[in-house]
Amino acid sequence: MSNHDFEEEEFHKSMNASTLWRILAMLRRYKRLTAAFLIAIALVAFIEAFLTRLGAAIIDEAIIPRDGQRLLEIMALYAFMSVLLAVMVFVFIAAAGRLGQQVTYDLRRIMFNHLQTLSLKYYNKTAVGWIMSRVNSDSERIADLVSWGLLDVTWAVMNMITAFLFMFSINWQLTLVVMPFVPILLFVANWFKNKILYEYRESRRFNSQITGGYNEMITGVRVIKAINREDASLAEFGTLTRKMYTASYRAAWFSALFLPSIYMISSLAVAIIMLVGGSAVQDAATTGMTIGGLNAFIGYITFMMWPVQELARVYANMQHAIASAERAFSLIDAQADIVDQPDALELDEIRGEIVFENVTFRYDPDGQDILRDFNLTIRVGETIALVGHTGSGKSTIVNLLCRFFEPTEGRILINGRDYRQYTLHSLHSKLGIVLQTPHLFRGTIRENIRYGRLAATDEQVERAAQLAGAYDFIMSLDKGFEEQVGESGVLLSTGQKQLISLARAILAEPELFVMDEATSSVDTLTEGLIQRGMEAIMHGRTSIVIAHRLSTIKSANRIICLDHGQIIEMGSHRELILKRGYYYNLYTKQFRRERAIAYGLETTTESETETLGV
Repeated sequence: MSNHDFEEEEFHKSMNASTLWRILAMLRRYKRLTAAFLIAIALVAFIEAFLTRLGAAIIDEAIIPRDGQRLLEIMALYAFMSVLLAVMVFVFIAAAGRLGQQVTYDLRRIMFNHLQTLSLKYYNKTAVGWIMSRVNSDSERIADLVSWGLLDVTWAVMNMITAFLFMFSINWQLTLVVMPFVPILLFVANWFKNKILYEYRESRRFNSQITGGYNEMITGVRVIKAINREDASLAEFGTLTRKMYTASYRAAWFSALFLPSIYMISSLAVAIIMLVGGSAVQDAATTGMTIGGLNAFIGYITFMMWPVQELARVYANMQHAIASAERAFSLIDAQADIVDQPDALELDEIRGEIVFENVTFRYDPDGQDILRDFNLTIRVGETIALVGHTGSGKSTIVNLLCRFFEPTEGRILINGRDYRQYTLHSLHSKLGIVLQTPHLFRGTIRENIRYGRLAATDEQVERAAQLAGAYDFIMSLDKGFEEQVGESGVLLSTGQKQLISLARAILAEPELFVMDEATSSVDTLTEGLIQRGMEAIMHGRTSIVIAHRLSTIKSANRIICLDHGQIIEMGSHRELILKRGYYYNLYTKQFRRERAIAYGLETTTESETETLGV
């Protein structure tokens, strides 16, 4: 588990309104639901304040004058308003829950769809755990803020407004006595807000690193166990969890301190009002203050102070959600490096040559060139094989051809046009790719092959499996094509996964076929099956092959030998052997090594094979 400095963007600025407004803007799609929520919560705040006022009327108009008829009238109104209150509470809680689910759905859909548009460069520099944390946990926290956080905040604001209005109607002088406590509460709330927000931002930062650590340890568990690195991984993971614990604990400590501070201020306000209000009751003839009015006024102070106390309870969650929103929006705002031009054309078919014209490419703007003034013409229906040492530019050529990256300088032409003039979708729909490390999706074998062309029939899927040489092993399984492959194809061998990947590419019927060292990790028998499948799909198609074993590319029309991004030799297998140059040395050296291994005189590893230059 490594510490990816690039995983997290730092957010040290104070919380500003822009992030919160952007979250609330997501409610625009649900105007009616939001309106129902706001109206219901406003009515709840008014009804609760009105019930407190009715309590004062019961004391002043019924109990003190001993008027039973008036008591019944007020109690009937009280009962009606209580029923209406229950209905409104149901409405705004149901609306809040639905809003939360809608926002969660929208956020995850937006983030997932946006991830499909981002270039490979983004995935190269961004950890999987960081992305998963944004899509899963952060979207839920934002939804909680929009639903229950919005509920609490709106309820609190409405309660404070209605409390002030009813307090003012009872005695405006006492209301003025209460008002100085409001800025004090706001100052205390703001101070704690900044402290809590900072600690929760730190907590979210470490949480993303922990999620990434989980992902790396689970996917790399075989390597960890093989090199006996369990203790070191545990120590590194423990360091991260301790840092997250410290930040979370400090945030919880400030949150716990916030509530008692608000409680002390509100208690002081109540004590002063009881002192001043008690004197006013004694001089009721002059002040007009009654016992019921004083009782209601004290209730309204609690009614006004309670929202601030309630905010103290939810404040930490709200700050946590704001920190999560900052990171979720950073994903949504990430810009794709490769996008369609405004007037991009559809690539109907690859009917002309593919031309690399003075192409220079570097992955990092300040890094070294991987390709320099690279020129190559690939004719329609031609099979090109790329050979060279690790780092010579083989995979870079494929990545550029597939437009996973674009040339830093120069251009690539398809049908005589710069391929940037075509839409990405129309170009990628013409491609069929089989990678060195095959990837299968959770599901059945049939579903994974059909991924190459979703509209394909079962017969077409099975025909593709036959052409790829995968049919026999599939039918030997208990459930045949309905056999589950497991997470990333873990239930199958590497060779079997590669054959299914090849069948998927054959089913897609691509116009341009790419094989990126597809036989490097399989046994000789499987290599033969893959080779026959390759011949089936490459027949009549433009093909690019990166070969691990040189014996698999002897039938290529041209073999391109690369060194540091430059073509040093080019020709057919026979031409290059007769030339007795770079390719001849690679081929004969590998041939002797394979013969020695076959007779048990020598062993080899993948890294040793790479030193042979393939």
